[in-house]
Amino acid sequence: MWGLVPAAGRGSRMQPLAFSKELLPVGSQRIGELERPRAVTEYLLDRMTEGGADRICFIISPGKHDILDYFGSCFGPASLAYVVQSEPRGLCDALFQALPLIADNDEPVLIGLPDTVWFPTDGFRRLASDQLSFLCFPVEQPQFFDAVVADEHGAVQQIQVKQPDPDSHWVWGAFSMPARVFHELARLWREPGRGDEYVGTLVNEYLRRGGRATAVRAGTRYVDTGTLNGYREALTILGVMGPVDAPT
Repeated sequence: MWGLVPAAGRGSRMQPLAFSKELLPVGSQRIGELERPRAVTEYLLDRMTEGGADRICFIISPGKHDILDYFGSCFGPASLAYVVQSEPRGLCDALFQALPLIADNDEPVLIGLPDTVWFPTDGFRRLASDQLSFLCFPVEQPQFFDAVVADEHGAVQQIQVKQPDPDSHWVWGAFSMPARVFHELARLWREPGRGDEYVGTLVNEYLRRGGRATAVRAGTRYVDTGTLNGYREALTILGVMGPVDAPT
């Protein structure tokens, strides 16, 4: 099972930093008797490996060699791979850089954002395995995220991308799909006149053409550490929890 980590963004909201935003120290962990700071992306990798990912691909920009230096070739039970997005062309372009690594089959693909911390930690296991499935979280200001509009059965009707006064206060924080759906979305994205920057607009077209997606409202807490307020909130949450044990 693959996990995809789009880590090619500039991180302008938290600059200047002397390192990639994905390595921002948030919380800590124990390694034996020692305690050390944790890079924020480690929380996503924890959730991916708990969700069953045994291969994880980072999509990085040309200057982000520090991510490779930090994580190396493995994280816990998962092998790590790296591909490069040569220019910042949006989230869809970043994700589809990993397409050559992923077979067109029913194997699940897990996707999350590396500068977020969310709960529950087993969120990926709660997603549907046979279709595109979004792990959704309630937030107070959904206009700053991608709001997921779904019916009472969880069938996604629309994703409203950073829209003022959205129709839902539930936003996606991670998602999964069978690899064949990942390839189908890539083919749609490559059609003339598309090249969507945002996952939400691409998914809306996928739904319009008869595709299906499920909203799983199982998320309880979602923090974007890409802002100072979010960073402080993450520190507060994780400070209460204390250090976590290193992955094995």
